[in-house]
Amino acid sequence: MLRVAMFSAQPYDRRFFTEAAAGREIALQFHEVTLTPDSAVLAHGADGVCAFVNDRLDAEVLEALAVQGVRFIALRCAGFNNVGLAAAERLGLAVARVPAYSPEAVAEHALALLLTLNRRIHRAFNRVREGNFMLEGLLGMTLAGKTVGLIGTGRIGLATARIFRGFGCRLLGEDRYPSEAFTTLGGEYVSRERLLAESDVISLHCPLTDDTRYLIDEAALSRLKPGAILINTSRGGLVDTRAAIAALKTRRLGGLAIDVYEQETSLFFRDHSSDIIDDDIFQRLTTFPNVLITGHQGFFTAEALTEIAEVTLDNIEALGRGEPCPNRVSQEG
Repeated sequence: MLRVAMFSAQPYDRRFFTEAAAGREIALQFHEVTLTPDSAVLAHGADGVCAFVNDRLDAEVLEALAVQGVRFIALRCAGFNNVGLAAAERLGLAVARVPAYSPEAVAEHALALLLTLNRRIHRAFNRVREGNFMLEGLLGMTLAGKTVGLIGTGRIGLATARIFRGFGCRLLGEDRYPSEAFTTLGGEYVSRERLLAESDVISLHCPLTDDTRYLIDEAALSRLKPGAILINTSRGGLVDTRAAIAALKTRRLGGLAIDVYEQETSLFFRDHSSDIIDDDIFQRLTTFPNVLITGHQGFFTAEALTEIAEVTLDNIEALGRGEPCPNRVSQEG
């Protein structure tokens, strides 16, 4: 029986992982706290740890886990920028992830963010509830015929491109590894500079690495087509939030819809409704009428959660038995 300590466990994690673990030789221990140097002791006696996007997996935490006999890390997410891979390899800790899960779930959420922000659905909803049926201030744009720039055309980027094509949009793409599927959709690969200058909507669908951190910075924002809308459902660190705020203030950036935030670790997946949020940058974002924020819920569909649980448990079985794991990640990629 493999024993696994799951950190940052939410009620939906318990539900979907318990269902997927039925009949498997895996014993799951659910912990609501995030993984930190202090909480790492909760993994005592476990063969492995199951972690999420905001769990801390740097050298200090990994060393604390290794001392307790933990042999592997199973990420229930695609990104692994929070993992010290060099330290993991040094300590003999195998790491695996869920490389792709229901890409349509994230793509659909990106479109939901855009449609809500563009047509001011959130503001209209509140107005109608108050008996206000005025349309002034709710003006949007027709998406048909507009240019959409996709930075990243992997599985999620392609799923997003397919939806935008259905809206009748022109597609521009930028990716280190061009996809024939994107060009088949009618998409055109261009330089980032051209993508920023010509796109009415820009949607980010790339991982967070040293090369992509702050790829949307002050310089990039200065190249935007005036009034363009930026959508980020990938990783918060792709966008320099301070620079985005400045671009919103000058009206260069016409709208910002994000499901991720660069300092989300202390905020997301928790109820802060009775707290004073002391993140001044986040609080500043919430004052703009043309900013829409959701709390990292792009993946949150029943289909995606089922797939995440099944793939993660498959990874746990492979890593726990010392068998080849196709989803294993290393410093070399």
